Amino acid sequence: MRCIILFFYQTDRITLVMSIRLIRFILALVGATIALLAADVPFHSSELLFSSEPWHNHASCLVETRQGDLLVCWFHGSGERKADDVRVEGARWEHRHQKWSERFVLADTPGYPDCNPCLLIDRFDHLWLFHTTILAHTWESALLKYHRCDQWERYGAPVWNREGVVPITPGKEFTTAVSNALPRFLAAAATNQWNGKTRREVDDYLAAMQQHITNELYLRLGWMPRAHPLRIGSRLLLPLYHDGFSFSLIAISDDDGETWRCSQPLIGGGNIQPSLTQRRDGTVVAWMRDNGPPPHRVMKSESVDRGETWSEVVDTELPNPGSGVEAVVLKNGHWLFIGNDTEDGRHSLAVWLSTDEGRTWPVLRHLEKAPTGQGSFSYPSLIQARDGSLHATYSEAIGQGRSSIRHAHFNEAWVREGESR
Repeated sequence: MRCIILFFYQTDRITLVMSIRLIRFILALVGATIALLAADVPFHSSELLFSSEPWHNHASCLVETRQGDLLVCWFHGSGERKADDVRVEGARWEHRHQKWSERFVLADTPGYPDCNPCLLIDRFDHLWLFHTTILAHTWESALLKYHRCDQWERYGAPVWNREGVVPITPGKEFTTAVSNALPRFLAAAATNQWNGKTRREVDDYLAAMQQHITNELYLRLGWMPRAHPLRIGSRLLLPLYHDGFSFSLIAISDDDGETWRCSQPLIGGGNIQPSLTQRRDGTVVAWMRDNGPPPHRVMKSESVDRGETWSEVVDTELPNPGSGVEAVVLKNGHWLFIGNDTEDGRHSLAVWLSTDEGRTWPVLRHLEKAPTGQGSFSYPSLIQARDGSLHATYSEAIGQGRSSIRHAHFNEAWVREGESR
């Protein structure tokens, strides 16, 4: 009798487990169907992470957790490189509660400004935070740091398991590449294409650059992140830039962040803050802010060897007023780009859509558009979530020095309703 009862108990238990699994499968299928049907229904919403305040809040970056939460970081303080109270803050969108958490501190070096954070989730689902600590109140004195958390899905601030310095050590190839590029800068100066500077000013700049490439301390400091790193299998590409050199570099790791080395520099006239995308054929494309001479356009360079060497930096068709940009590859193969769509001012922020892997950008949709001088919307971060929708965060400053970080949630269908170019 006992065996019979146990048999029926086990049978009922198996039936119950199978029923639960079937119900879960049906619910997942229904959810996927609803999501698929909703994918073509345009939507857009936005909100501030916190009320605008008379503090500087800038340069956000966001990632998504496996549970569908969002984690956002930015730097906050009374200024930037010259303000010792600047620190890296963060907040979570809590899917369970459908709201943003209270702000928390992610990194703070007492007595030093901590700036320019970006986030990465590696192939082991570790969370990385990269940022700079400014040692001497100049961008050239930036020290590149990292923090890593192995268990970061829980609510609240991540608890870092590891932290340290990312060593950037440009070698002789870097010095040679910069020396070889100097004649191009001279040629630009001779045709008065160097942002209105006089020939003497350009000569002084080039002489200083020639000295900098022989100064080991100058070479190894000042490299700063901005946009998301790119993960290609086991390789990590951390895009960096230097305000002193006014061009870019990629830090490469082939051992999951244990060690880093430098790519060849991406040398142009003011091409900084690269964002990286990869085409189906493996080509990596760097999209960069334009801090150089007019015309002011997003600048581009390509690599066919996974970030080791780079093509000549060229202008694209996309305008840029000297402000951060980001590009992402969507699951359907389309590319999305976000940035200020002006050559002067950050009062207008837009997204562009490309169906040919960034070769053309025929559709534009504005996230923000204000009269010139009546608002600033800049330094965007952009991701596609697991459900296919799009999330962007960006700095918002409106009047009397007040600022916050804004989050926008939208989909590709909403972008496609935009303006044909």
